[in-house]
Amino acid sequence: MTETFHIISDGSCDLPTELVQEKNITVVPFYVSFDDTHYYKENVEIGIRDFYQQMVERKGVYPKSSMPSIQDYEEAFLPFAEAGTPVICICITTKFSGSMQSALNAKTLVLEKYPQAQIAVIDATINTVLQGQYVLEAASLRDHGVSYQDTIARLEEIKSTGRIFFTVGNMEYLKHGGRIGKVAALAGGALDIRPVITLKQGEIFPSGIDRGRKRTARKALNLLLEYLQESSLGIECYSLAVGYGYDREEGLAFRDQSLAVLQEKGYTITEMPVYQIGATIGVHTGPYPLGFGVIERAIHG
Repeated sequence: MTETFHIISDGSCDLPTELVQEKNITVVPFYVSFDDTHYYKENVEIGIRDFYQQMVERKGVYPKSSMPSIQDYEEAFLPFAEAGTPVICICITTKFSGSMQSALNAKTLVLEKYPQAQIAVIDATINTVLQGQYVLEAASLRDHGVSYQDTIARLEEIKSTGRIFFTVGNMEYLKHGGRIGKVAALAGGALDIRPVITLKQGEIFPSGIDRGRKRTARKALNLLLEYLQESSLGIECYSLAVGYGYDREEGLAFRDQSLAVLQEKGYTITEMPVYQIGATIGVHTGPYPLGFGVIERAIHG
């Protein structure tokens, strides 16, 4: 089947390579560095598992990520401009990265060569696993035969429903990155205090603190339950996923426990995908982020 339009995302979407290929999505990678000199393309020159392994083994070393370049985006756009295939490009929230600006600059360059090219660049206002869910919703619209313009309109409608509810292993990476002063202030220097964080509309907000992993993970689940309870839509109208960092076994166990609680509460849900949170966000959270992404489905039923 000929594509009516093509979907591109930056590497913050954290979708598994096999799924990206299956859904015919192009990913423009971020870069990651452990020494400020050598930058590696995520999932191309350095795997996510290797990235986290280095974080775990090299305590006190704080890796950095770097956004895709204008040239990276231009190379991604050009084949579709040449073929006359419209593009929807979904970028990480502009409050976290300049990736979208790189894409917009590349679009300008491509349009100089191919004035008829159609390239829509969308600020996802979200990131990581949640961005991946959003990208999959774009693919769902495309695969259901929804038009290019109607897909863009529907994506704009649902993005404000996106939430990430998550916790981290400790405060050190958040403090080092200066991302989360409000949360750090809330937690202070208390022993084993970990934050629970909500991301919405591109920004992070403190949503409580507690001692120990199990308690903060349960708090993240309670935030998800509150969100679902406040919604006028049923759970079947939402895409839910679990995101984890270094420890896949923990991610799977958390998913299973969460499904059991949701079912106890009367929600008809039997599965929830589990995705690994990538380096773009991992540099800020450390190796042990854990939580949920939730967003309204683009197509209900």
